[in-house]
Amino acid sequence: MENNWWKINPKTLTDTPFLALYVDRIRYNIEHLIESVNGNTQRLRPHIKTHKLGEILDLYKTYKINKVKCATIAEVELCAIHNVSDILLAYQPTGLKQKRWITLLHKYSSPNFSTIVDNIDTANELSELGKNYNLTLNIYLDINAGMDRTGVDFKSNWEDLVISITQLPNINFLGLHIYDGHLKGTIEQRTQEASDTFNHITNKLSTLKQKLGHELKIIAGGSNTFPFYATQENVESSPGTFVFWDINYQTNLPEQNFKPAAVLVGTIISKPTENTLCIDIGYKSVASENPLDKRLTILNDDKLIPISHSEEHLVLENKGNRKYKLGETIYAIPYHICPTCALYETVQIVNSQRDIYDEWTVLARNKKISI
Repeated sequence: MENNWWKINPKTLTDTPFLALYVDRIRYNIEHLIESVNGNTQRLRPHIKTHKLGEILDLYKTYKINKVKCATIAEVELCAIHNVSDILLAYQPTGLKQKRWITLLHKYSSPNFSTIVDNIDTANELSELGKNYNLTLNIYLDINAGMDRTGVDFKSNWEDLVISITQLPNINFLGLHIYDGHLKGTIEQRTQEASDTFNHITNKLSTLKQKLGHELKIIAGGSNTFPFYATQENVESSPGTFVFWDINYQTNLPEQNFKPAAVLVGTIISKPTENTLCIDIGYKSVASENPLDKRLTILNDDKLIPISHSEEHLVLENKGNRKYKLGETIYAIPYHICPTCALYETVQIVNSQRDIYDEWTVLARNKKISI
């Protein structure tokens, strides 16, 4: 079965294209994640942007993973609906997002909500909102570790900003949020760069601890630097892609032994020339931000090579000897699973016998659930 682990019982197939999730492999990935932190699930805060599924959140809870990280308010609301106890919005709420954030906190009072800021103006705005709505808002400072996307530069005097934020009314300052998704290369290179930056940050934290009189929490990293942060005490690690894995990380993070658990399923719809096949996995069915050779890998046959791509069509050149028929099923692993999953309203769920037995709704792919 392991050699052709992706093949689904044809009697249970539905029309293509669809995204299939293999529950036994998802469970393996969660268990492997927990092993990586020596069984201490309190050190895990997985990002839900990869899956956006309530059923995965429920599965996390069975493994005593009760803290998560989100990128959108819809993702946060999904977590609240599924009674996740500790939810971080790692996306600074500005403009109308602040109103949605306050509305969400009023509607769902049970979870422990938190968010991030990277400047005193936004912190002041949230403080005012807290006063106006009689709420105390939990805040982390977003640190720019070199990705230059959001956050305050880790080399700056950000500790002064921390002191200012802690003095604001209706703000409960919790600690630091660090994301370093820009780090590439070998595990040794990623570990060295992450370690250098982290040491710089923690040296400043020692001084802050003396001024504040208490420890600050640290939420750090994603998939690229998970092996490093998994070894650091008092740090919550936030990988997300581990749950499904993909070709990108399988290729570039070989030290992490997660298994691909999400597969694209398509159908041969045409044979335009003697050596080409056309399947129904177009732009609208797989993340296509990368060049053509980094969008998916065909599992059936490594001699099937993508040569052109459009909205509903993918043309493959058959460089092998096997002859394919119209209507045959093609299986592929996406290069980038996170945006691929968001392309599907529902996903098909496959058991260990390789039967499709359920269908889950990718509810948080929506920009809005109710708020």
